[in-house]
Amino acid sequence: MSTQTQSQFFQQLKKYYTFYTGGFIAFVIVLAILEQMGLPPKWIGYIFLAATIALYAGIGIMSKTADVSEYYVAGRRVPAIFNGMATGADWMSAASFIGMAGTLYLAGYDGLAFVLGWTGGYVLVALFLAPYLRKFGQFTIPDFLGSRYNGNLPRTIGVIAAIICSFTYVVAQIYGVGIITARLTGIEFQYGVFLGLAGILVCSFLGGMRAVTWTQVAQYIILIIAYMIPVVWLSVAHTGNPVPQIAYGQVLQQVTQLENEFNNPDTAKGAAEASARAAFKAQQDSFEAKIAALDAAVAAGTGATFLEAQRAEAGSPADFPATTDDLKASWKKSADGAKGKTGPVSAHATAFAGKGSEKKLLKDNPDATAEEIAAAKAEDEHASNVKRRNFIALVLCLMVGTASLPHILMRYYTTPSVRDARKSVFWSLFFIFLLYFTAPALAVLVKYTVYSDLVGSSFAALPAWVANWSAVDATLMKIVDINLDGIVQLAEITIGGDLVVLATPEIAGLPYVISGLVAAGGLAAALSTADGLLLTIANALSHDVYYKMIDPKASTVRRLAISKGLLLLVALFAAYTASLKPGDILFLVGAAFSLAASAFFPALVLGVFWKRANYLGAVVGMLAGLGVCMYYMYITYPFFGGVPENQWFEIAPIAAGVFGMPVGFLGVIIGSLVSKAPAKDIQELVDHVRYPNLAGDIDTRAA
Repeated sequence: MSTQTQSQFFQQLKKYYTFYTGGFIAFVIVLAILEQMGLPPKWIGYIFLAATIALYAGIGIMSKTADVSEYYVAGRRVPAIFNGMATGADWMSAASFIGMAGTLYLAGYDGLAFVLGWTGGYVLVALFLAPYLRKFGQFTIPDFLGSRYNGNLPRTIGVIAAIICSFTYVVAQIYGVGIITARLTGIEFQYGVFLGLAGILVCSFLGGMRAVTWTQVAQYIILIIAYMIPVVWLSVAHTGNPVPQIAYGQVLQQVTQLENEFNNPDTAKGAAEASARAAFKAQQDSFEAKIAALDAAVAAGTGATFLEAQRAEAGSPADFPATTDDLKASWKKSADGAKGKTGPVSAHATAFAGKGSEKKLLKDNPDATAEEIAAAKAEDEHASNVKRRNFIALVLCLMVGTASLPHILMRYYTTPSVRDARKSVFWSLFFIFLLYFTAPALAVLVKYTVYSDLVGSSFAALPAWVANWSAVDATLMKIVDINLDGIVQLAEITIGGDLVVLATPEIAGLPYVISGLVAAGGLAAALSTADGLLLTIANALSHDVYYKMIDPKASTVRRLAISKGLLLLVALFAAYTASLKPGDILFLVGAAFSLAASAFFPALVLGVFWKRANYLGAVVGMLAGLGVCMYYMYITYPFFGGVPENQWFEIAPIAAGVFGMPVGFLGVIIGSLVSKAPAKDIQELVDHVRYPNLAGDIDTRAA
């Protein structure tokens, strides 16, 4: 594409998306007016869902293509700023839009690991991979692995790793789509998953990367508007300042004061919280006693009799556990849930109130011995070290995983030149920064609203949003009067991290149209990422497996037909998996990053910067890194039957990449050194990729 043609194309895009943004804002204003005129909230939800999916479908249909280059890499003509917006939408998944502020709400400072890791990773993308992969000029990451390491086995391992990472990630997105769709329409979660899937498929099925790119630009505009409006509203309501990123510092001080009151039993609020925590402690003790009695019955050979007695005592409900193991798991879950309510009211309170084992010991036992105090200090120090290790490990995994995810790296194949690829990374980081810089402010403002408005209110007058969200998923929203005083205490409130952003407009008392807008933003975030992920999986199978290894002479029509068929099958299987609720959104996304860091980063970086890296090194490194990461998750994550006691250095399974990644580097290095150096043409390819011509357009090696 000539410079003049590219400039005209850029101006056209600016005009189209300016009209689009204005039209969307007008659409929201019209709905707000209709709400004031009496339009039921349910209909607002239906209209938002139908209108946004119809919009994305329209873009997908208009972007229909039968051209291979357009389908796989959008014709390599996406301007840097628009590619940055598309990458931002591709990146701002359900985890970022829905889960980021929720994680900061629940975990406080610890949640900043996600902000640091996910933004810092783009520095690695810019320095180590994006320009070099663009210079290589092919369609997929397995393409690079197959050509750089001169064989189909590295390509095949790359395909398998891409499918594992992308599938884990896409399940999280479809799970988020199910939550949003269920809340918007009132249908059951499982049906919401498959309804939302239709919105995913219409974007990517017909036009591939071309359709996905222009849809993602539209989705970014919706999601950033949807994210900003409620937080600006809350900021003005609580501080009078419309810039929440600046204003939330003073609100954080008020949150700290309230948490200190909640944790001080000498205050009225603290006494009420202590009463609720004591009730949860009694509940925990009761379940632990039941578990002990069950274990004793099983050891004595009377487990079946014990189970039947418990079933009869419960009134023989249809969903009563069928085995003693199931009963024990159910009781343990209840005991752990109660245990989580017996300590300080939040992680934030723990950090600021300084309540540790030593302080608790001295309060409960002023005459504690020096040995007991030393043991308590050691326990505090150990807990601090574990927390620090997990924070650093998670930041590392998220940073390196960011620079390794195939659906993100593929976006830099779509720019007109290497220079544009570099610019695109800058714009990507800028558009992502807008949301990530706002997430901490949203978390603090929502927390203050809950503390000041909901805590201390009457159970008889709970706001409607509590019942609405409890109906969607009781694990996300539940309030129980554990101490039977009729007043809501903080310990009695369960708010899931995946709910905080979506419920913010209702928590703040905003019109329902804003709730619909935020849900539409969350839907846009989930759909945009799901589109890119499904396309990555389908392209890896159709391009790298079928075309590159099975039938190199396949026609364009056949290649695209196979890609679309595979995309449909993968999407349906991912939707089915998501309907089983395999884990919270943030864990699933974090796991995908650890898997990508372990499987891809060593082979990609050493493939660019070390000529000696060869076929055997890539095979050993990718298999070893991915294998160690998956094994660690399997033995430690409860969904797979793992237990925390299996953790190495007490590192959480979400950061499994901290073990897989170094193993991957060692595998590439050792495997390369014990086998012969790559052929001369491969080393020339490394030079070609390593020293890009910044002014160059599409590479002559591009397929």
